[in-house]
Amino acid sequence: MTGPIGNDTARAAFARAVEGGALHHAWLIAGPEGVGKGSFARHAAAVLLARALDPALPADAPVSPDHRVAHLLASGAHPDYRELVRLPKDAAKPDDGLARGITIAQVRALQPMFATKPALSERRVVVIDAIDDLERGASNALLKNLEEPPVGTIFLLVSHAPGRLLPTIRSRCRMLRFGALSDAEVERVLERQAPDASAQERAALARAGAGSPGRALAFAGLDMDEIDRELALIADTGDVDNAARGRLRRQLSARGGQARYAAFVERVPGFIAERARGAVGERLRTALNAHDDALRVGGIAMGLSLDIAGTVFELCGIVARLSR
Repeated sequence: MTGPIGNDTARAAFARAVEGGALHHAWLIAGPEGVGKGSFARHAAAVLLARALDPALPADAPVSPDHRVAHLLASGAHPDYRELVRLPKDAAKPDDGLARGITIAQVRALQPMFATKPALSERRVVVIDAIDDLERGASNALLKNLEEPPVGTIFLLVSHAPGRLLPTIRSRCRMLRFGALSDAEVERVLERQAPDASAQERAALARAGAGSPGRALAFAGLDMDEIDRELALIADTGDVDNAARGRLRRQLSARGGQARYAAFVERVPGFIAERARGAVGERLRTALNAHDDALRVGGIAMGLSLDIAGTVFELCGIVARLSR
């Protein structure tokens, strides 16, 4: 197993708690989407289960892939580990998308395990990714377990929006805050997850990801570097002859270009924000207004499925304001 990248402070705090032995029974791993919270939760689960068998193992390093726990987790056969995520809407058609939430039935399915002692050691781990997805009844059912935690059980709860959770759930957890990664850290994740991408493409994906490796990986294969080059040309020159925006319109409205168009719409506000760094006075005000307008136009365009060509031109026009 390879260890998570980034958020060293949060990971070190968890390792200290593990090493110290005073481990809280429920951890709320909170932060923006795509910054590695789920990966860390699974890594932490492996460490907890492995150390329960071998206390001498370090708490701040990944579990060896040769370890018994790693084999059991990889095969989905560890008797003391459970993971709750949104399931497919139709088990027979997994490509049809996921259910809207994690159901009360999924939470109740944990109870038979809680009624017995852990099988391999004195420890069991439950990962919920993400707890934000729990249906109301499921949240209430989980709360009972957090109020009276089963002996030896550690809950690792991933949350993208902890402020929306039930206060009674938050109050029973220790918070572990994750933040955006640096571009260099995102590129390290991309080296691991997208090894076929060139260094130039990884750099472009890291910029587009804005601190989120998950978002960056979603942009892989969409030639974000070319989109950035066209946006930079528009921002630098104003694209007075509409040549750059014309190229983008043709590319993004072509058949099969929907994914790249969606990436473009998401990328424009981030590109403008990057240009705003270091700006002062009128240039800063222009950039901030452009950023707000890009967010508004992009949200409306994707929400209402507006004309692609028109939306591309409008967003490029907003970027062109930066040249003034």
